[in-house]
Formats: sequence, C-alpha cells, structure tokens
Amino acid sequence: MTVLQFQSISAVARETLFQNLDLTLNKGDCLGLVAGNGQGKTTLLRQIVGELEPHSGQIITSRGAKIGYMPQELPEDCLPMTARDYVLSAIAPEEQDFEAWRADVALNDMGVPYEYGEMVLSSLSGGWRRLVMLAKLFAGEPDILVLDEPTNHLDLEKIYLVERVLKAMSGKVVTVLTSHDRAFLDSVTNKTLFLRPGECQEFDVSYSHARIALEELDQAARDKAERDQKEINRLRANAAKLFNIGTNSGSDLLQTKAKQLKERAAKIEGSIADLHKDRHGDVTLANRGSHAKVAMSFENFVVATPDDRRLFSIEKLFHYQGDRIVVLAENGRGKTQFIKAVKRALDGEEVPGIWTTPSNVVAYADQNLDMLPAKQSPLSYITEHFDVGDQRAKGMLANIGYIYEQQSQPIGQLSFGQRTRLLLLALRLTEPNFYLLDEPTNHLDIHGREQLEREIVEREPSALVISHDRHFVRAIGTRFFEIDARLRLFEVDSPEPFFDRLREKDLDEMVG
Repeated sequence: MTVLQFQSISAVARETLFQNLDLTLNKGDCLGLVAGNGQGKTTLLRQIVGELEPHSGQIITSRGAKIGYMPQELPEDCLPMTARDYVLSAIAPEEQDFEAWRADVALNDMGVPYEYGEMVLSSLSGGWRRLVMLAKLFAGEPDILVLDEPTNHLDLEKIYLVERVLKAMSGKVVTVLTSHDRAFLDSVTNKTLFLRPGECQEFDVSYSHARIALEELDQAARDKAERDQKEINRLRANAAKLFNIGTNSGSDLLQTKAKQLKERAAKIEGSIADLHKDRHGDVTLANRGSHAKVAMSFENFVVATPDDRRLFSIEKLFHYQGDRIVVLAENGRGKTQFIKAVKRALDGEEVPGIWTTPSNVVAYADQNLDMLPAKQSPLSYITEHFDVGDQRAKGMLANIGYIYEQQSQPIGQLSFGQRTRLLLLALRLTEPNFYLLDEPTNHLDIHGREQLEREIVEREPSALVISHDRHFVRAIGTRFFEIDARLRLFEVDSPEPFFDRLREKDLDEMVG
C-alpha cells in the first residue's frame, strides 16, 4: 500500500540541494537519507511534514495518514514541560483523560524510568530528552515516522533500544530518517536515498550495500565520461586534419566531412552528464612517529571518581607504539574518568600507576569540544595557535569545508559538525603521535567519519579511543579492552561479544 510519494520535488537554498526527486514508499518501508551536513536531509524531512514547501513538485500522502516528526532538537518552548506532559501532548486533548496510559506505556517502552516522567525536560540530559521525544512520537500512533538524527546523544545501549522499537513497528508504518550511524542505518532501513544536487540515487537496500552500489554507479559514469572524452578528442583531431587537407586542396567534400566530425563531437560532449563531486570538506591527520617501543604503560592503576569511589583497576598493561586501543564498557563503568586520567598523564602530570614516554605528542578530542574557544573565530584560532599565515590558514579552512564567511564567525556560532572539523585540523597541525579520542565521530557526517577512519588506519598512530560508533570501532581498533562487572579492565579478541550482549540485554535490566 502506497503511503508517501515524492513527485519531482526540488529544494534550493544558497544552491540546489536536490531536484526532480521521484520516490514511492509503501507501508513497511524504512528509508535512510544520506548526504553531508547542510546538504538537504533536514530540508526534505521538513518538506514531508509541511514545515517547508518544495521549490517545485509535490509530496502526496495517503488519505488520513498521520505524520509523526522528531526534529534534531527539542523545541525550546517545551523545555518547561514535564516529560509525561510532553508525551501526553501527542494525544488529542479530548482523549487525554482516558488515553493517558498511552503516555506511560510509551515512556516505559523507551526505557525512561518512571520518576523521570515527572521531571521537567530542561533538567534531563540530551540522551533522555531524545528518548522522551521518541516516546511522544510513538504515543501519537503515526502512520509515517519522520526522524531527524534519532540516535543523537544516545549511548549504545539506547541505540539498540531504538533499533528494537523501530523494527517492531516496521510492518505498520513508513519511516523516513537521517542518521550518521552506519550500523544503525544497516540495522533498521531497507531503502537508501543519496541526496545530490544533480540526480539523487535510490537503492532498495540498507546503507552499506547501497554505498557499494553507488560507488559502482559513479565509477561507471566516470569510465563512460573518460571514454566519451577520448572519442571527442579523436573526432576533433580528425576534423582538424580533414579541414586542413580540404582547405589546402580546395576540396569541399573534405571540409564538409570535417564539419560533420565536429558536429558529432559536439553532440557527444552535450550528452555527457555532469559527474557528481562531493562537497564535503577534507578530514586529514598527521603522525610524527616515535622511536619508543612503548607509548604508555599502566601498573596497579585505579580509576576513581572525584570523590574517590573506585570504578575499575588495571593490574598491568603495555600500550605499544602503533596500538589503537578501544575501551568498551557500559555507562557508569568509568570510561570518561579513565580518559581524563590518561590526559593528565600525557600532559606531564604525575598520575600514580601511569607511565608515558617523553616522546609522546598528544592530540586530544573530547565529545563536548570544550577546548575550542567559543568567542574566537576559526581563522584567528588557527593563526594564533600554529605557525601558519593568514593565506595558508584560509586555504586550510576552505579545505575542511569552511566558506569565507564562516572563517570569521565566532566558533560558538558554528554547527558542532563544523567545530569537529576545526578541531581535527588543529590536531593535525599539532603533528602528534598519540591520539586520545573521546567519541570523536559524534558530530561528523558519514563522509567525515569514513575519512577519519581512513586517516587513522593509513597513518598508524598510537591511539586510545572511546566510541559508541560500531562501524568506527571495527574499522580502527587493533586491540579491544572491556571493563566488566568485577571492576577489571581485560583484553578481548573482538568487540562483537560486547556488542551482542548490549543488543540482547533485557529492557527491564536496561532500565534498572
């Protein structure tokens, strides 16, 4: 049954985002939208829900279809509401007295503790707000789900919960969503749409398979363009020869033949489709290397909270040069405190139980991007902290996707994705040999995540990483460590058993 149709829709902002998009979605379809930051995903979602009109074309929904929309952030006017009242607002006012139970069920289904229902939304963390927003969406019992980055701010346990709920609803609704989490897209979607300014590309498979198919399609287009250009060059060269011979010999026939060859070349040239060019900024890293065999070691090291509550301990661990260690643990086991302790040691502070080689040059990225000055511009930040002039700095910022106006804006006014790219540029200019990364992919789009993975793998720096991005962990990790319930850090062969345990956790255990 057809529920949602796009008929030749387009979107134009500063430039064309997408055009002439035709698509039909039936009940049970879950479509993942893929594009870089600022390249049309949210625009299309807002067109679906009626907040924006398409530049051309129309969007058709089946008669009586109810749309549920979850934006990237909670509207500010909702922050004073309690979580329960916010979810209850999805139900028609005249039904709320006898349908209020739906709000409680929706909150429970999303793993929100009962007592959180009476808390005002402004007091909840970003992750809990996200789950409350999803609960409201499901309480409204929509026919079409429109989700803008539903896993933002969520840890891996909660991402698995969202996956489970979406799969349970999959046969009843049409879902259109955006996400930079490739494992999440692979888990819940059965269709993928790559938004492009030229021709958008749709595939009836989830992201990873669609990405392979897209690369094959793009390569075929490049190969054809190369063959066509060779043929154009051949025809024009022959036309020039015939024209010269015809002119010198006075042969009208040869001159006519030369004209025909030029016309054939022009016809082929006119038929060549514009090749798609990614409009993403580059993500590049550096690794100055080190002659030290061991970058860092731990012996009888205890990770504790600021009030000295023991979280876990490490009896002995050698972090060898080139190791890319990923630490896996459920929330509350001490990952963040561990990273903070390592950061202090790498900065030269004496931390009992941690030894670091003097040749370490650390690049540190935390998930909140706190080290970037909010009031300073990207251009002044780069020129003041690194030995580069204005022109070189402007070129570097342009290479990571900053247009001219953004280079002089306060950093605090930029998107988190833009700030992350700026931080990664700063890390590269530091020329480190040790990367300490706390959720480095949080604000990167898919292209940025893939570039970051490729840079880490190719440059082979030492690294200590915390990440809930399963694809990223699998791609860059060379050693994996878990923190278990016995408060020990121990090495495992693969992250998969840890991922499997989180996926299979009973909801009651998760909430408790």
